[in-house]
Amino acid sequence: MKILQICSARQLGGGERHLADLANSLARRGHAIYAAVAPGSPLIPELHAIPKENITEVRMRNALDIFAAARIARVVREFGIDVIHAHVARDYPLVAVASSRTGGTPFVLTRHMLFPLSTIHRVTLRNAGRIIAVSNAVAESLRMRSIIDPQKIVTIHNGIDTARFARDSGEYCRPACLDGVNAPMLVGMVGHLSPIKGQEEFIRAAGVITTRRDDVDFVVIGDDKSLSGENKLAIVRLIERLDLAGRVHLVGWQDDVPPLLHAMDVFVSPSRAEPFGLAIVEAMASGVPVVATASEGALEIIEDGVTGKLISIGDTDGLVQAIINLLDDPAAREQLSAAALEAVNEQFSLEKMVDVTEQVLGDVITHARP
Repeated sequence: MKILQICSARQLGGGERHLADLANSLARRGHAIYAAVAPGSPLIPELHAIPKENITEVRMRNALDIFAAARIARVVREFGIDVIHAHVARDYPLVAVASSRTGGTPFVLTRHMLFPLSTIHRVTLRNAGRIIAVSNAVAESLRMRSIIDPQKIVTIHNGIDTARFARDSGEYCRPACLDGVNAPMLVGMVGHLSPIKGQEEFIRAAGVITTRRDDVDFVVIGDDKSLSGENKLAIVRLIERLDLAGRVHLVGWQDDVPPLLHAMDVFVSPSRAEPFGLAIVEAMASGVPVVATASEGALEIIEDGVTGKLISIGDTDGLVQAIINLLDDPAAREQLSAAALEAVNEQFSLEKMVDVTEQVLGDVITHARP
């Protein structure tokens, strides 16, 4: 198959990581993979299995950018693309227009978010071959809006390269960004700095735990995507107000996440809402016991008490107790980690995700042919 991946994102996140892993895996399976990305996109170096000449930089300003749609259409014609695959909502209409300009080239969309699509998508997406939802929660949010034919919606959970996150049996090298962490135990979270990700709840829980024990530090991994940096500023002020300087460490975005996960004794996902929870799966694959709020995505990933601990959203007291219980019980941490790793290998492997996506793309191409 000749597959064109479309993504206008200008920052790396879970959706962009998903695209890179999928595209690289499909390329290794012998498919001809092409990509249209924003100029200077951070995705470009991540698409290491794709020939550089197969990557086109397209300035995709918004969903109504007809010039970008025309450029994508030229790429489709130039390379004889069989199917177009888009991952960002503002790119969906561009792909639909490009499809119409190339004689109805089939296209597939992956939906990574829970918030509703706009009414413009009712028209632009009616010819989509499939809509891939990264979780059942996302699939249900699509069905509730009645914008897309429900028969075209299919759930394919995100998958990860489990080998990348496996603990190395060799000597462990502590990441340099943790040089300021002095406590023997570490509790951490990963996610862009935003109220919806729950950093405030995480830090408030840290404030309580540090009054009870002095052998644990906390780390927040992620950057602030807001234009003015107000999210990070609010977090810094909270850390100062709770007198947690030196106990809670903000290390920004880190390209190499596995070593950081390996350094943790407990991983926390305190999100107020989560369409899937890729960071949760990565922590489970890294052998770290997970405490998560019962967000939409976490409920599909974690079996409470078996592969992780689930608490109510916004329950700081429950979060504190769940973390302390695991810090106090090495056997429980080991038991949760082992069960979680087995679940990831069975349900959330990159190979399984690519298998199903490959089949969906192939079916869309087959049914689109005269």
